[in-house]
Amino acid sequence: MDDSDFMGMALELARQAATLGEVPVGAVIVQDGTVVGRGFNQPIGRHDPTAHAEVMALRDAAARLGNYRLPGCTLYVTLEPCVMCAGAIMHARIERVVYGARDPKTGAAGSVVDLFAEDRLNHHAEVVSGVRAAECGALLSGFFAARRARTEVA
Repeated sequence: MDDSDFMGMALELARQAATLGEVPVGAVIVQDGTVVGRGFNQPIGRHDPTAHAEVMALRDAAARLGNYRLPGCTLYVTLEPCVMCAGAIMHARIERVVYGARDPKTGAAGSVVDLFAEDRLNHHAEVVSGVRAAECGALLSGFFAARRARTEVA
């Protein structure tokens, strides 16, 4: 399996989020070719502002592996991580971050700021952007277009 395949898994999780009325973002964490963590956006349903896809996947992987540190792992996420998620990713010592769509409003991997390139921080993950970006972006655009349409009708 390659980056595109693992991003496909994250896209499936993003679709699950959408069915629950959550912003469709999904994430998987892979270690040695095996998925060890999965998550999708759940802040609305869980009443938890930290329940982003990345954080949910980090929690899942940490519980499965029995360690809050996740060295040697790659995180695949459909949307560029925000500042909160970038911080959690760094604290977990994720080795690589692979994301799909850029986030021009809150992206912390180069769009607004690039925390992963900040020399003053003590951990630096390799970042790969744009994997299946069109699919990831279309899922988000479609979700928000549908939400706006419902609002206009109401």
